[in-house]
Amino acid sequence: MPVESVHFRGHAGVHSHLLQQYLILLKKYPILTKSLSSGLLSALGNLLSQILEARKKAKIGTPANEINVAGAARYAVFGMLITGPVSHFVYQLMELWMPTTDPFCIVKRLLLDRFIFAPGFLLLFYFVMNILEAKGWEDFEKKMRSSYWTALKMNWKVWTPFQFININFVPVQVIFPSSLYPHLIYTDCDFFPVFVSVFLFQFRVLFANFIALFWYAYLASVRK
Repeated sequence: MPVESVHFRGHAGVHSHLLQQYLILLKKYPILTKSLSSGLLSALGNLLSQILEARKKAKIGTPANEINVAGAARYAVFGMLITGPVSHFVYQLMELWMPTTDPFCIVKRLLLDRFIFAPGFLLLFYFVMNILEAKGWEDFEKKMRSSYWTALKMNWKVWTPFQFININFVPVQVIFPSSLYPHLIYTDCDFFPVFVSVFLFQFRVLFANFIALFWYAYLASVRK
């Protein structure tokens, strides 16, 4: 669902200008913009995992591997082609299937996300990454047996509080009245709180993507 345009007033610094352009892209190309954002953050998550692993090896005197650009690229492909589009439509359908008029929508949404979407999406992640790594069925089964259940339990621990907020209290879109703009955006010093209030509450996919940055760093590590 496209969002309304957000027009900024006040001092237009570099950061606020970039944010404005991003929100314009969200309006014009919502799925494409979210897909590219997911791809970028997924790749950054993989790179973060590699950097942390290299630092850990350096502390114990073990030679660290060079940055695996291909690995980051695979995560970018998954985020762009799978995470962004799938999450977009899941959240949209959740609004239709479990509207806020349903007195049990909070519980239903959380149960759907935690016990159906989370296991299924994690399974999809393992399967697609196995294909992107050009590995066979035996490797897929091996990684499923060795780390899937561990990753799923960690998913339930880490993601549950964030998703409880995300799917129940972060709206699919937020329209800020023009009368509020001077109070929301005034100077560059105000950029960070404005960035959080506007960016996080525009789309649930974007909210989840920031958490996913660290989640994909974990997945990159646990799958090894």
